[in-house]
Amino acid sequence: MIKVMEAGRLKLAVLASGRGSNFDALGEAIERRELSADIKLLISDKKDAPALQKAQKREIEAHFINPRDYKNKDEYEMDILKKLHEHDIDLLVLAGYMRLVGRVLLESFKFRIINIHPALLPSFTGLHAQKQAVDYGVKFSGVTVHIVDEGMDTGPIIMQAAVPVYQDDDEDSLAARILVEEHKIYWQSLQLFAEGRVWIDGRKVIVSP
Repeated sequence: MIKVMEAGRLKLAVLASGRGSNFDALGEAIERRELSADIKLLISDKKDAPALQKAQKREIEAHFINPRDYKNKDEYEMDILKKLHEHDIDLLVLAGYMRLVGRVLLESFKFRIINIHPALLPSFTGLHAQKQAVDYGVKFSGVTVHIVDEGMDTGPIIMQAAVPVYQDDDEDSLAARILVEEHKIYWQSLQLFAEGRVWIDGRKVIVSP
């Protein structure tokens, strides 16, 4: 087994493409002193992402880095990596980041890139997971926090929470119910890293007592 990191207060960087609701939830958990961490940096690949404004309101350094300004993904991620190293980041946290993470970040932050996905993985990977669940007719869906690997929503699972799917649900109503759980288990998952309790055994995440 591989221990991901020793216990200690986390230095977090967040990658976000959208509204930043999970970013806000992490910030609130830190303010409540339930998550032993500091968000040092927020980076977005979208110029008008509300997450950028939310970071600025929290007086957290925020950057828009446009992937179109680079020749390829490696160059784009090298620029991100430079900023991560400047802040001595422990964990890279994806919060609605709508791009696959590439080789540069995966190699530099092995087992230390975390994502949250609105489904019970391995079911319903990719976009519109809530719509996929409703259309398929499942009776339960939920949310998964996982370590990022080279696949799409395929990395080792840290924590999951289930929610019922009702007969009259649509994508939006199910998404709202799942979001409540997202805002609970994301910070709880990160706190396991702060406590030095996360180990990797093959593709399994082992949480020590």
